[in-house]
Amino acid sequence: MARIGLAASDPDGLVATPVETVPRVLAPGGKGSSGKGTKSARGTTADVARIVAEAEERFAAVAYVGLPRHLSGKEGAATADARAFAARLVVALAAAGQAAEVRLVDERMTTVSAHQALHAAGRKSKRHRSVIDQAAAVIILQSALDAERAKGERAGELVEARTVPDTHE
Repeated sequence: MARIGLAASDPDGLVATPVETVPRVLAPGGKGSSGKGTKSARGTTADVARIVAEAEERFAAVAYVGLPRHLSGKEGAATADARAFAARLVVALAAAGQAAEVRLVDERMTTVSAHQALHAAGRKSKRHRSVIDQAAAVIILQSALDAERAKGERAGELVEARTVPDTHE
């Protein structure tokens, strides 16, 4: 809800690497957001606009969005927020003339795994915050890339703007 980790793969889709952490901007009417000064010229929030710009720059074919389900697999408020965010991303990519698909992939345990990996690499826990979302994004993307290679098809659930209601607007 506070930050979005970005990761990208090499052109062959083999290895995921961290890109940056983008501050999250809730859509107008979203919890904790004033909505002031947060929209780009295209009418999207600054976080979505930044991801679209990164997709354009990298000629992305797919944008994966983590789907935060409960450990039981059930969906909650965070899941609904991720679905709404993904729907806004689909609209923004289309408005920018980008053909990149948006797909939702299970992100359960990625933050825990990212913390463990950073700790194993000798990084102090108090310094994790600045990179934890990037590390989690790398885990999400690498899992999706590995699943694609194993199955021979895109990982995750395809998002189509018309099928995902935006609960923030």
